[in-house]
Amino acid sequence: MPIADPDPTDAAALLDRLVSFPTVAGRPNDDLMTFVADHLASCGARVHLLPGPEGDRSNLFATIGDPGRPGYVLSGHVDVVPAEEPEWQGDPFALRRAGGRLIGRGACDMKGFDAAVLAAVPALAAMPLAAPVHVALSYDEELGCRGVPHMLARLPELCAPPLGCIVGEPSGLVPVLAHKGKAAVKVTARGRAGHSSRPDQGENAIHALLPALNAAAAQAEALRDGPQDARFAPPYSSLQIGTVAGGQALNIIPDRAEACIEARGIAGVEPRSLLDPVTTLPGVEVEWLSSYPALALDPDHDLAALAAAISGNAPVGAVSFGTEAGLFQQAGIPAIICGPGDIARAHKPEEYLTEAELAATVEMVQALGRRLC
Repeated sequence: MPIADPDPTDAAALLDRLVSFPTVAGRPNDDLMTFVADHLASCGARVHLLPGPEGDRSNLFATIGDPGRPGYVLSGHVDVVPAEEPEWQGDPFALRRAGGRLIGRGACDMKGFDAAVLAAVPALAAMPLAAPVHVALSYDEELGCRGVPHMLARLPELCAPPLGCIVGEPSGLVPVLAHKGKAAVKVTARGRAGHSSRPDQGENAIHALLPALNAAAAQAEALRDGPQDARFAPPYSSLQIGTVAGGQALNIIPDRAEACIEARGIAGVEPRSLLDPVTTLPGVEVEWLSSYPALALDPDHDLAALAAAISGNAPVGAVSFGTEAGLFQQAGIPAIICGPGDIARAHKPEEYLTEAELAATVEMVQALGRRLC
């Protein structure tokens, strides 16, 4: 069972509590956000719960220090991917300790960072901060960063323009300057059902979808020879067909077929534009599922130097996975990635963060506070 009233400075206990809330992306998160809001308020932070348009989940924005002064944002998301794999050795929503590992869904991606920030807040609140520290927690990041745009739209009324944002996605506490952007779309073709022995009396939706699938496959190949950026792996923008569905039975003419397609663009490439060969075709319906821009921070930016100083690690060029950092940058807030753990552990059974990684993250956040005094 999770600890009922965790020590407000005990990061492992706070992580235990956060993991116990099964905040799978697309589901309500009010219980978790209420717990976090109460914790932050008890430490003296100014807390704003920001309900999203869905009505059953919220973002949270809190400030330690004077919100009227420019400060720094520590950004994390509270949603997780499902945990239905049979390889879990225990309840994925009950944190387990084993050999220095803290095991549970979201422990690495990215409730560990969230817990470390919460554990550091009492120390931050006791410091004479000359610039504030903001805590920004969002929902539905795993569905394509759907929650954070609603929070970013509210920032002008909550604080002075921030000087920078540290997004705590797993990077081994190594600052990361850039990541790819992403766009995802669902394309649907419709037909008319009938008996397969009389194709002349129906319209085959799967056949109608083929031009979109062929266009996507051709674009994926063409992008290999497109603009290159050696910081990424692979060094080019990419596109893939992720799912295809249609038809009821072999002897029924399918009346509906759909495919979900994603594109990932290197810095400087608009991800949605990569899908133009698909979305501009006649005969298909287009539904945009998600979209967020790439991140590109100048290596000489003050935020890069700050992240290096508080983490103890020199920045690296880029990662290929996406984060909310690109959206902060798009909103005019310089952003960088720097969080505990390894992205290779995320979205897998027995996901974990080590106790040492968690403690190092608490120290990094406190180091930020000390530099702002």
